Order: sequence, then structure tokens, then C-alpha cells
Amino acid sequence: MTGMTTDAGDLRELTVGTGAGLVAGTGGEQLGTDMVLNIGPQHPSTHGVLRLRLVLDGERVVSAEPIVGYMHRGAEKLFEVRDYRQIIVLANRHDWLSAFANELGVVLAVERLMGMEVPERATWLRMALAELNRVLNHLMFLGSYPLEIGAITPMFYAFRERETLQAVMEEVSGGRIHYMFNRVGGLKEEVPSGWTGRARAAIGEVRRRLPDLDNLIRRNDIFLARTVGVGVLSAADAAAFGASGPVARASGLDLDLRRDEPYLAYDQLDVPVVTKTAGDCHARFEVLLDQVYASLDLAEQCLDRVDRLTGPVNTRLPKVLKAPEGHTYAWTENPLGINGYYLVSRGEKTPWRLKLRTASYANVQALATLLPGCLVPDLIAILGSMFFVVGDIDK
Repeated sequence: MTGMTTDAGDLRELTVGTGAGLVAGTGGEQLGTDMVLNIGPQHPSTHGVLRLRLVLDGERVVSAEPIVGYMHRGAEKLFEVRDYRQIIVLANRHDWLSAFANELGVVLAVERLMGMEVPERATWLRMALAELNRVLNHLMFLGSYPLEIGAITPMFYAFRERETLQAVMEEVSGGRIHYMFNRVGGLKEEVPSGWTGRARAAIGEVRRRLPDLDNLIRRNDIFLARTVGVGVLSAADAAAFGASGPVARASGLDLDLRRDEPYLAYDQLDVPVVTKTAGDCHARFEVLLDQVYASLDLAEQCLDRVDRLTGPVNTRLPKVLKAPEGHTYAWTENPLGINGYYLVSRGEKTPWRLKLRTASYANVQALATLLPGCLVPDLIAILGSMFFVVGDIDK
């Protein structure tokens, strides 16, 4: 992209794209002017196809505008032409790191509208799998975030633990990313014989090896220098932007739907909510890391409960599934934050409307507040610490 200069009295603004020179013109006359820099929509420093429009004064960010929509796939409209069995395959893809949790939100909305009771064994299996999915999501960011600011080794440790848990998830569902294991009324099928024991062994193995990753990065001097005091998001700003999940809890917002608005059987568990008050990049990383320990414990408790329960894991449904006329809103504590589904039915086999409220969309808005005042090298540290998935923004 070529450079372009505009004059307005004494004001000079230089707009360049990535790959263009900082001085786009003859001589050095543009030095000292504000520069508008477009990072993206395709750039290795962003998680997918996001565009940031930055105004820079030298190496300091003056203002930032996150521009979304480059991955928009129209999921909400596609829901309207697929029946309640088919929409699950679409729902688990907007945040591809939280597929099981996404499926769960959809089926909970449909079950709530139909007034359907789900077998108890299915409820506890759902919770166990949701917590394992939460750990898988967090491990991806715990490996990729240090990588973005120069530390490659944590990625190998994080993926070692991911593979251990992925094997368990793949055995039970047949999928490694898009599990497609939830169904309206329960789960697709009973888990394989002995699976809970193998899942418990995998959890124990990950818990035993997790300190390798923890000790490697949490108190690393270089990592601390890049993250402590950088990208501070206050609790007031987090609430104003509708931030949730680890991003909000790192700023001191003590909110977790599993404890505060319990769904499934979370009200029967003591859910530990990990919070910090610093609100900086390091606090967000620490919340994610500590949440892994908590979720491993919760998953193990759910598996213990599953072993004590017998009975079916799904409900017999009619050949054509129709939700009664009405509307409902189901929200869940997804790995990245609050995920909501607003379902409107006109008594047909397809939703009349299914609106998504995704965690990443709300969280990424805070970049407009976080980035101004920071240096360009800190921009990547802040961007990565928001733990978003672009498909979850654009839906």
C-alpha cells in the first residue's frame, strides 16, 4: 500500500499500510507528523482477520479503532434456515476453541423453551466435558500468548497438556475441535466403558505436569517486564464495555455465571472464581493459568458424580423437533466469558431468530481504551492478552 499525505493548515497526517515505509515521500518532511497505521486486516500479530486503525505519534499510540467484520459468516441468519439439530454444527464454530461450550448454550436455550428435563447423568457429563473444554481453550492461549512476545518454549508445554486432554475428548466424541456431542435433551450417546477412569487419569497427569509451564513463565523476568503494568483495564471500564470472563476478572470484576446464575448443576458445586485486581496483561495471564487448576478440579468432581449415577444420557425426541412459540435467553460462562443465545420461536422446526452474544465481541471493544498511550511494541502484548477468537467477534 502506498503512502498518502494530506494538508490541513499546519496539520499533517500520513496514512500508510503495513509494509510501507515510515517516510512515504521525498526528504524527511513527514517526520514528527501523526501517522495513521493500519494493522491488518491480514497481519501475523493479530488472532485471525482483525484490523486495527492506529494513530501514532512516533512509536506511541494516540488512538486506536478496532475494525471488525472481515470474517463475518452470517451465522445468525444461517440458524434461521436450519432445524434445531442442524444449528448445533454451526454454533460450535464461532469460537472454535470453545466448541463444546457453544453447543451447550444452544441446546440449553431450546430445552428451556420446550420445558424439557434432561437426565441427571447427562447433566453431570456435560459439566465434566465443559470444564475439560475450558482447560483446552486456556492452554491454547497460555502457549500462544508468550509466543507472541518472544517465548517459544511454553507452546510446547501447553500443547503437551492439550494433547493429553484432546485424546480424552476425541475418544468420547470422535472430534478433536468440533465435538458435536450435545443434543437437545442430553448427549449424543453414552460414553465408552471405562472412559471416566481414563479421563481422571488424564486430568491427574495434566495437573502433575502443569507446574512445568507455570514455573517457566509466570515469574520469568522478561515476561514480567513485557506484561506487568502494561494494558491496564480498570474494573469500571471492563464493566462499561461489557467485558466478561478472565479479562474482566483480572480487573477485579467478580462475576462468574457458574456461581452467580448457575445452570446445569453448578449450584451443587463450590465453584472457585479466580480474580485479580491489577487489570494488566500479567493479571489476565495469571487468571487464565489459575483457572486451569480450578477447572481440572471441577472436572474431576463431575466425573466422580457421573460414576455414581446410572440411567440414560438423552431423551427420546420426535422425528421432527419443533420448539413452541415463544422466546428465551440462555447464557453460559464460556471459557472466554459470557456467551448468550436469544432464541425466538414461532412454533416451527427452525428458529425464527437466534441472536448470539459472544464474549470476544464485548472484550475486544476495550482495545479502544487500552491501546492509546502505549508503545507499538506493547501493542502486541496487549492485543494477545485480550484472549479473543476473531470468529467469536464476527460470528
